[in-house]
Amino acid sequence: MFAWASLLNAFLAFGMETTYFRYLNKRADDKQTVYNNSFGAIFIITIIFLLATLPFIGPITNWVRIDAKTPAQDYINYTRYFLAILVVDAWCVIPFARLRADGRPGRYGLLKLVNIFTFIGLNLAFIIVLPYIIEHQLPGAEFFKSWFRPGWLGYVFLSNLIASVVTLLLLLPELAGVKPRIDKAMLAEMLSYSWPVLVANFSFIINENLDKILLPKFIKNPTDLGIYSACGKIAIFLNLFVQAFRLGAEPFFFSKAKDKNAGTTYAFIMDYFVIAVAVIFVALMANIELLKYFIGPSYWSGLGVVPLLLFGYLSLGIYMNLSIWYKLSDQTRYGLYISGVGAVLTVVLNVAFIPKYSYMASAWASLVAYASMMVLSYLWGQKNYPIPYNIKKNLTYIVSSIIIVFLSFSVFKRNLFIGNGLLVLFAAGAFLAERRQISSILKK
Repeated sequence: MFAWASLLNAFLAFGMETTYFRYLNKRADDKQTVYNNSFGAIFIITIIFLLATLPFIGPITNWVRIDAKTPAQDYINYTRYFLAILVVDAWCVIPFARLRADGRPGRYGLLKLVNIFTFIGLNLAFIIVLPYIIEHQLPGAEFFKSWFRPGWLGYVFLSNLIASVVTLLLLLPELAGVKPRIDKAMLAEMLSYSWPVLVANFSFIINENLDKILLPKFIKNPTDLGIYSACGKIAIFLNLFVQAFRLGAEPFFFSKAKDKNAGTTYAFIMDYFVIAVAVIFVALMANIELLKYFIGPSYWSGLGVVPLLLFGYLSLGIYMNLSIWYKLSDQTRYGLYISGVGAVLTVVLNVAFIPKYSYMASAWASLVAYASMMVLSYLWGQKNYPIPYNIKKNLTYIVSSIIIVFLSFSVFKRNLFIGNGLLVLFAAGAFLAERRQISSILKK
């Protein structure tokens, strides 16, 4: 259900986050109308979504239901929770985008942390605290006992919904800035820009989640999905950096679009982004013998997917930087084409090879899809919106990191000391090669 929810999240946001940043740059003289239109578009879409889904709760529930032992009413409740989560999260998209555009990462990060800790805290309460209170007859035990269902899966979804509502309430100062006025001409223009972004985002979500949807259908050993998901958590460390960078870089890129030397700025940022992700790539693989304890011994058989997933995320990060060309040139259809190619590769490779190679096929499919998107974005970008990237320099760091990871993981069998020795050499080499530029940055 979470995998399917991620797909619907992209649909309800309708690419309006990127569109909001673009039109802040294009219509800098009318930022309020851009804000009204962006939020208004999502609000209208969510209302249509609710009207289209609420009457069909029963059929939707039967479609997602996979456990005949669980009461049908429970699945109906799960579906209702998810519909509410999707809508509330969609209403938060543009207020969060405004915080990023206004350069307020502190408030943005604080609200995200409140969301996370509320979700985790409520899960712990339902899983540990309330059962403990009831079992030991502590104050409030009779009240909790009257409604609490031990081990009920729905509490996970309920915790998510409460965390989303709390976040929405904390965003009320930003929501208060929305005025119920929509410029129809501008909105039509914004929707024309945003729908290819929507499809591109949708394709990206497919790349991220389709393997988890397809694996249970094609694998012979049901535990393989758990192994793959657990090992994927190690690769998440790099993806977190990529996503965090995107959150800060996207509004910055749009704000610099009209500068005379914008292309040089983008190329400069790419140089140091590549160095950063390459170092993180090497560092994670150098220390995989420590990181594997985060997932437990029963999952270690799948560690071979980690370098593949990490390089996939490295490629994804570079693609996200490269993708600024079609967003700035208002050629968002290229984002649709590129992500579409990635999605097709993901589907074809997973369906073709999962039956024989299990989760290793999914890891390779992820890498191939993101690497292909990276290459396509660069080739089309240089034809349509040339940016002077330092290709030789960037490729040197990327290829070097791949060689070091191969040596560390396969040749030296994940030896902690040798791996970190190679990491130090790689980082020191990068520092020496960039020392003049680094010194110049620090002086500024």
